[in-house]
Amino acid sequence: MTGIVFHATERRDAVVDFYRDRLNATVRLEQPDCTILEFDGFLFGFCERADADDCGILTFVYPDRDGVDAVRDRLGDAVVTEPEQNETYDIYQCFAEDPEGRTVECQAFLDPAVDID
Repeated sequence: MTGIVFHATERRDAVVDFYRDRLNATVRLEQPDCTILEFDGFLFGFCERADADDCGILTFVYPDRDGVDAVRDRLGDAVVTEPEQNETYDIYQCFAEDPEGRTVECQAFLDPAVDID
């Protein structure tokens, strides 16, 4: 079973390029005014609208700290919080913003017993 999370965008091309180029998402489907992307089974889409949605957090999960550090490097100037350990949730995470200001979280679970595959 799967699902898709859609977001309204005023800048579809820039937003899609951001997720493709910086987070290695792939385009799964192009529609007349929507693009559906995929990252390791996570489906999310952006639809051209008069106003952009910028609420919520798009969280991308990596297998380990090295994965988070590598994506931090690809995110470059979009990073707003450098990678750090969050002891409350036992994760390693950093935050960035996409071209429309949506929050992007990149994280790795540190507890080896956690398996969300």
